[in-house]
Amino acid sequence: MTQTRGKVYLIGAGPGDPGLITVKAKECIQSADVVVYDYLASPVLLDYAKKEAEIIYVGKKGGDHTLTQEKINLLLVEKAREGKSVARLKGGDPFVFGRGGEEAQELLSYGISYEVIPGVTSAVAAPAYAGIPVTHRDHTSFVSFITGHERPDKKESRMQWDIFAKSDATLVFLMGVKNLSNIVTKLMEHGKPSDTPVALVRWGTTTRQQTVTGTLDTIVDAVEKAGLKSPAIIVVGHVVSLRDELAWFDKKPLFGKKIVITRARAQASGLVAELNRLGAQCIEIPTIKIAPPEDKNPLEAAIDHLDRYDWLVLTSVNGVKFFFDTLFEKGKDVRALGHLKFACIGPVTKERLADYGIISDILPETYQAESVVDAFSGLDMTGKKVLLPRAKKARTILPEQLTRMGALVDEVTAYETRLADEGKDLLIDMLKAGDIDAVTFTSSSTVTNFLTLLDGQNVPALLEGVILASIGPITSDTIRAKGLAPDIEADSFTIEGLIEALLEHYEKALPSVADN
Repeated sequence: MTQTRGKVYLIGAGPGDPGLITVKAKECIQSADVVVYDYLASPVLLDYAKKEAEIIYVGKKGGDHTLTQEKINLLLVEKAREGKSVARLKGGDPFVFGRGGEEAQELLSYGISYEVIPGVTSAVAAPAYAGIPVTHRDHTSFVSFITGHERPDKKESRMQWDIFAKSDATLVFLMGVKNLSNIVTKLMEHGKPSDTPVALVRWGTTTRQQTVTGTLDTIVDAVEKAGLKSPAIIVVGHVVSLRDELAWFDKKPLFGKKIVITRARAQASGLVAELNRLGAQCIEIPTIKIAPPEDKNPLEAAIDHLDRYDWLVLTSVNGVKFFFDTLFEKGKDVRALGHLKFACIGPVTKERLADYGIISDILPETYQAESVVDAFSGLDMTGKKVLLPRAKKARTILPEQLTRMGALVDEVTAYETRLADEGKDLLIDMLKAGDIDAVTFTSSSTVTNFLTLLDGQNVPALLEGVILASIGPITSDTIRAKGLAPDIEADSFTIEGLIEALLEHYEKALPSVADN
């Protein structure tokens, strides 16, 4: 009986920025049964994998190897022999110091079918993000990619230091941070001028990017002073001098700012993506989890008797999601809502409702419950029955005011917010190290739960110098009620408004030309 064999895709995951993944690589990840990924492959890329895909980490970091290369090779063979499609994600390009050639040879020896999906190598991308072109007509027309360390079992070195030193090529060393001193010494011993420009780029193309420049005779001290460690690439050559003119990535408005995102992970992607685009490094510490209510009977009963209601008021995207999830679970669809009028708080809630083909009859001018009340003030609500599906713990002003207008309000729990504490230790460690610039709060519950995570700590001391950014006045009031003061409050009570407020704050904080 012929054994079913799968296929292995040796995929270049790119240099770190998940946006630099190729279309073909993304398609391979999406269809793979198994994803085997390295330390330098962005974890964001795993989001493309199927829910049922097996995810295996085989990272190698500074001598700390999850699996040896030989065991990784055998793992790929084993999974392919099970008839599975395997996406082997390797940082950068699999054939540029990625040991992809060794893995391909191993697969070939077992008769395993494979393909190579090239990736953007950090040897080119990291300098580019640092404003350093590896070739330039006024400086050099060629470039050399060189390993920063050779395999330890080699009997003699193949490094041609005399050629490297005499060449006008840009020299790009990969994986060479620990050997920087030796690399510098060897180049100068063989005649490379000591004033040759040098740059090290750590975590290139990511929001963690750090660049240190100098010359051959100063770079070791500069790197030590900056505390720069691997992973980083080393660029040697006159093109490094172009960085002052061409640097672009680290000129983004929020570059280098470490911003904590306290929103539920499932809802944070838009905020994280936009802040990343602006150069910020987002630390996701979700303080809340959105979950169905423990008792779904009231919501289900309301949906069973929708014919009793005149209005459906939705106050958040979560309310929309859980209402419709329950509606569909009950075997109904939007036709059951045909007789209702709708009111929403906020444009995002309105857009989410529109996803179901329904246009809101009322959208308040601002995004607070008070504004909804104002929007209803011109209507005769006497005797009108209002269904209000929302969070278990919510402000009472909306149902109270609607009731005063004569409406009959049926408030039911559509979802609950629960404490999420998975990131507690990381949060406290980073705050103690002074490694956080700002914390964003998108609701009162994120404030309350954030401070719950810090219970037992000296909160004022931990948050000294940390910018507290609030999405709106209600959230700000909660911050104040906890004895703290919001530094930033969005004018428009939306994620977009919060981002604008952060930008405005940091633009004001930047020194002007006159200050320099």
